[in-house]
Amino acid sequence: MKYTTLGKTGLQVSVVGLGGIPVQRTDVKEAREIVEECMKQGINYLDTARGYTVSEEFFGEALKDCRDKWILATKSMSRDYEGMKKDIEISLHNLQTDYIDLYQIHNIKTDEEIEKCFGENGAYKALVEAKEAGKIGHIGATAHSLEAFAKLIREYEDKIETMMFPYSIVENQGAELIHECAEKNIGFIVMKPIAGGNIDNTVLALKYIVNNPDCTIVIPGMGNAEEVRQNTCEEVFQPLTAEDEEECKKIVKEVGSQFCRRCGYCAPCPQGINIPSNFLFVNYKRKYGLADWAKSRYATLDKNASDCVKCGLCETRCPYDLPIRDMLEKVAKDMDY
Repeated sequence: MKYTTLGKTGLQVSVVGLGGIPVQRTDVKEAREIVEECMKQGINYLDTARGYTVSEEFFGEALKDCRDKWILATKSMSRDYEGMKKDIEISLHNLQTDYIDLYQIHNIKTDEEIEKCFGENGAYKALVEAKEAGKIGHIGATAHSLEAFAKLIREYEDKIETMMFPYSIVENQGAELIHECAEKNIGFIVMKPIAGGNIDNTVLALKYIVNNPDCTIVIPGMGNAEEVRQNTCEEVFQPLTAEDEEECKKIVKEVGSQFCRRCGYCAPCPQGINIPSNFLFVNYKRKYGLADWAKSRYATLDKNASDCVKCGLCETRCPYDLPIRDMLEKVAKDMDY
């Protein structure tokens, strides 16, 4: 395992960390096995979230006898002061700890959300208070849109110490902003390293990221000990070869024609469908085996894939020429509406 400094936090983290989404399909016993295998392989960073159903609780049980060996990160979708204050306490309780190393504002999307989070009675105020009280060590943010990513690291760089954003072989639209994070010493955390399960060669996917000096840490989701061993094999930490680069090009060609990068250029949909979110949630079902959770998240959307009237406006805007109408039809079929 290799280690590095997580930006301004000063935390020494393994360059491969443990992503907490897949643990939802396991149990406490397997969560312990995952944690134990991670420790054997040198992983010392764990990322979970309030929104990952039982993830915090399972990891709380798994970590209670080895908490001091881990750098623990979680996150909340709360945007206001009271909501974030409450979520911090819930996270501390669930994780069975009296401090969390990194607490992140989860999945910020719009300018309005950013302004609310960092406003007078926003979530950031609660995070600062928790930091002053020693309940959390550092503050970060996560996003999926380039606009939110840019605004956060350019206008709020004095408030956040880390930034999380998707990056992979087929999803490099954030590369310039990721480099900007490195220049500003904002720790960059890579999510979706295998593109929501769209990349089958996991080892190469991680190797590609580890070889980018602008990426501080990558957090692939791991649902069993075998996945931990796979994601920390020696090959992951080797330099990219010419053969690797050719394989990356092949993956881009194969996945790119049917892969939503969540750039948001297809919006707004006349029917009010959040097209990228529909694709994101169905991938949790297709690739992670989290059918119930995926469907529950899908159900929270105001409009679903079945509301598509096939006007085709989205396809005229998509910079990747995706057959969005056909893809939404498949989503509706997979999600039953």
